Amino acid sequence: MPLYKSTYHSKTFRDFKEIESDNFRRIIHFYEEREETIRGLDFEEYFELLIAYVNGLFEVGFHKKHLLMVDVAIAEAINNNVQYFEGEDIFEKLLFRKAASHYRRLELKECDHVLRELIRINPYHEHGILFLKKCLRRMEPLFFNRAKAGSVFLFLLSAFIISLEVLFIRPFYSLYTDQVELTRNGIFALGLLLLIGGFLLHRLRVERKVEQFVREQRTAKSSC
Repeated sequence: MPLYKSTYHSKTFRDFKEIESDNFRRIIHFYEEREETIRGLDFEEYFELLIAYVNGLFEVGFHKKHLLMVDVAIAEAINNNVQYFEGEDIFEKLLFRKAASHYRRLELKECDHVLRELIRINPYHEHGILFLKKCLRRMEPLFFNRAKAGSVFLFLLSAFIISLEVLFIRPFYSLYTDQVELTRNGIFALGLLLLIGGFLLHRLRVERKVEQFVREQRTAKSSC
């Protein structure tokens, strides 16, 4: 349900409304300076200040503190049955930004978990679906790490052969120049193919994994 708006506002709330909505640092300072007073306000005023504070923490990049406070905001929204706030589904927005804070702190497993919860709630949340794919692409599996390590080894081997070619083969064993050149080009090409192949396979597996998960959630949602 949407948040009910009272016609009376406390002085603390009126002071808050004088702050520009995009002055996030001032909003953070205001909330932290008057937190005890704010927590004693009517729920409508308290919730609006809490959401402004949580959004401010996210916008200025205080992601560790944001993760602490976003759970408070989520709990308040659930406990007081608030679904829409300022025209947005506040629960979905808070979950999405919680995932983003985890991502920016490189807490990828936590980001994955939150995004899956968001998609379970709304299997048609396109930004959440795209973000989950981005998160999983960043979580490089063992085979991709091995492919990268193998390609680096082959690139280094190719560079070593080039140095041998320049220092010894061409000056003293020019008869073998073509064979050595063919060999090091082949090794370099193999390293490049290994890297590209691992990258494409990883992306393909992520796409399939997310699409299967989304299909399952949409099916479950439609059967309810």
